[in-house]
Amino acid sequence: MAEQMTSEQVHRQIPGWGVDGDPKKRPGVPMLLKPEVREGAHWEAPERQRLPDVPVLKRAELKELTATFSTAVPPRGLSGVLRRVAYGIPEHLVRHVMLLLVADRVDVVESRLRRGPIQSLSAVLGVVGGGWLLSRLRA
Repeated sequence: MAEQMTSEQVHRQIPGWGVDGDPKKRPGVPMLLKPEVREGAHWEAPERQRLPDVPVLKRAELKELTATFSTAVPPRGLSGVLRRVAYGIPEHLVRHVMLLLVADRVDVVESRLRRGPIQSLSAVLGVVGGGWLLSRLRA
């Protein structure tokens, strides 16, 4: 019969077990140290991108755009309106995030309608019609 291992023996075999016992073995310790200023940057403040031709949304708390930003997908349509409203609300409020999530879903519908209005309409009608049919079958 095999000899039973104690819990201490089992724990010794688990990689990383008890790392919080010795700070030298603790992976989070370097992140807990105070950050130091590193030398070698060739600038005091980063170079600014030129102002874009398309609208770029920024947080309500910012006075100006950050040093880097994207203009790949400018806000447009109903989703753009929702994003503009969301970015007018401070980030720490749930409304900000919820409006951005709704704007993402609306953007998906808008892009599908732009790509293939007939297929999108048939999909919407299929979902609505399927729901109607299911409700009739349950009755």
